[in-house]
This record gives sequence, structure tokens and C-alpha cells, in this order.
Amino acid sequence: MATSILTSASFDRRTNRLRAPETHVDAGIAPASYFRWKRVVDLTAAVVLLIPVLPVLGLLVLLVRLTSRGPGIYAQVRVGRNGRTFTMYKIRSMRQDAESRTGAVWAKERDPRVTFVGRILRKLHLDELPQLFNILKGEMSLVGPRPERPEFVQVLERSIPGYCKRLAVAPGITGLAQVNLPPDTDLESVRRKLILDLEYVLHASLWMDLRLALCTAARMTKLSGPILLRLFGIYRETLDVELASKRKHTLRPAYQPIPLFVSSDPYGYGFPVPVIVPHAEGARSEM
Repeated sequence: MATSILTSASFDRRTNRLRAPETHVDAGIAPASYFRWKRVVDLTAAVVLLIPVLPVLGLLVLLVRLTSRGPGIYAQVRVGRNGRTFTMYKIRSMRQDAESRTGAVWAKERDPRVTFVGRILRKLHLDELPQLFNILKGEMSLVGPRPERPEFVQVLERSIPGYCKRLAVAPGITGLAQVNLPPDTDLESVRRKLILDLEYVLHASLWMDLRLALCTAARMTKLSGPILLRLFGIYRETLDVELASKRKHTLRPAYQPIPLFVSSDPYGYGFPVPVIVPHAEGARSEM
């Protein structure tokens, strides 16, 4: 069925992959060595977490069914490692007919399509719990770049050079970009997240995963924030080159740690990227 951005003709049903050349699934990036055995970590974590989560998941699904029309579990196609599509599971947080008129669109703040119960689930990130089953199936990881919908991937790949490099590893329930930045709403927000996704692909480790998992758990209880992220050493502030030039971004004179923006390729990704700006005490950007 056609959507507002991409039609089903863009898929190769025989291989269940996005067709080239629209999406370049050859990421051309060498992930960290940790990914060679990360599957063992993911499988162990998913099994351990599902023991206490299953009763909670059952109650939440029942609550959704009782308060709005439609199924409790929502299945949606996403793009995974190497461009292979898979079905991702979530607890339904929107009306059943949420995209019947608009097609695939990004969610927005105070989205009227979100139900009352769904708003609470999203705020606490409980709607993501069914994705533990995606981890068991080998389609997702506990930590990694968030999987995007195929309706958006081809548009993003054309608009943001190197976007599909993040497909070199399995997508995750949480990630470095997710704990530092808000949900995507436009191309600029995707650009800022890309640099953190690629940092994770290149430098992931078990220690980084443990810190990100702890910060994600803290977010679910609303205890997380910049202070906690700095404490665990995973706080990042990303600033986009093009966006900054438009807004004439400046720093306070007292804070000049490194050149703020780059138009070259400092990380060897093969394309210009936003700079990661280390946060210093008393520093604040002025837009």
C-alpha cells in the first residue's frame, strides 16, 4: 500500500530489503570489535529482563485494549542492519486510524493522535517493552541507533549524506543519541543524531552499553538529566554546521575549548559532520 512518501514498489519482497540504488545498504564503515560478540550480551539481557517485564507487559496491553479501540500490540515495519526490514513491536499508543489520512509522518509534541494512556506510556518509555522480543529474534539490540521506518529512510539517505552508515549495526531500543537528544521532528534533528549514532558504531563497548542502559532506566523514572549523563561520561552536545551558520551561533568569550564547527571530515566518515562540543562548566550557547 502506498504511503505519503514511499510506495511498496521500493521494496524487494524476495530478499526483504530496500532496493538499490534508492538506499545504499553498503554502510562502508567498520564497527567496533565489540559487535562481534555483542549478540551474547543482548540475548542474555533480553532473557533476564523479560522475566519481570512479562506480567507488566500483559497488564499494559490489557489497559490499552480497555481504553481505546484496536489491538494492544502495534506492529510496524522498520529498517534494520544492512537495510533489511523487519517487524518491530510496540504497545499501541496512538489511535488505530492514526495515519489513515496523513500516511507516514513523524510524531510531534502533544500529538493529537496519541491516546491518554499512550501519552503516559510514551512519557515513561513503556511502549518500547515489546521490543525485547525483537532482541530475542536477533532483529534488534538493547543499545544501538534507533530503527527508522522505510518510508523515511530513503528520503533521509538522499537528504543527509552518510545516513545509511548507521545501518552497519543492529538497531537498538536505546542509544547514545536517544539519551542525549529529543525525538526526531525534522531533518535538522536527524543530522544531530547521526553524529552520535556513528560515534556509537565506531566506539561501542560493554562499558558504554552498561552506562547507556542505566541512564535509560533513570529516564523511565524521570531521574535522568545532563548531570547524570555527565556523571556517566556519556553527555554529548551536537551542533549542526549549516544550522549554526544560519543562526550565527556564538559562544561566550570565556568558553573557547576547541574550534566550534568543522566543514571537513575530522572523524573519517567520508562526509562533513557536526562537531561534538565538550560541555564545560559555565558554558552556554547563545542562539
